[in-house]
Amino acid sequence: MNTFPRFLAVLLLLTSIQPVVAASFVDVTVTGRLTPDACHVSLSDEGTVDHGKIPAHTLSATEFTVLPSRMLELSVQCARPMLFALVGIDNRSESSLAPGFFYGLGRNIHAHDERLGSVALSYRDPVGDAQPMQVLASSNNGETWTPEPNAYPKSYIGFAPPGDRQPDFIRQLTTRLRIDTSINFSRYLTLDQEVPLDGSIVLDLRYL
Repeated sequence: MNTFPRFLAVLLLLTSIQPVVAASFVDVTVTGRLTPDACHVSLSDEGTVDHGKIPAHTLSATEFTVLPSRMLELSVQCARPMLFALVGIDNRSESSLAPGFFYGLGRNIHAHDERLGSVALSYRDPVGDAQPMQVLASSNNGETWTPEPNAYPKSYIGFAPPGDRQPDFIRQLTTRLRIDTSINFSRYLTLDQEVPLDGSIVLDLRYL
């Protein structure tokens, strides 16, 4: 008599009957994200300055042609009083005629060696948390500060009550951003076709 199937059935029955053991522990998972208190920066007119069409014959051949100054309203809104600075980053730095002082206006798309001009930025009439402020600038990443309204490329610009020499904690800041644009000497430019001005600047808010 073949007892192998019966033996296999008993073996399967024995292996399928296991004692039920209740778990003596349970996992707890904790998740989330720690986020910094943030500040939001905004500019009026979506940060755009449009000088329209500038006839070539109105440009000076022997000096820079200074276009009318434009003003944008800048606002910084923070979740709580924060210590911050604004840094101008020039996306057209290779076209700047004085990179330490002015932002580039781009190159002539018809003659790439020709630099079109310069843009200067400065802050006017800042108000922080309903109090008049002064503009401070730092050329060494915030180690030292001096009163200075001009926002040179890569300079840190902070805001403080008059007389202070360090930026202050601010929750709400409003200020006017002045934009001064100058066109290069026309004798250095090829202007037999329409040439678009192409300045591009990022205002980067950095926490101190």
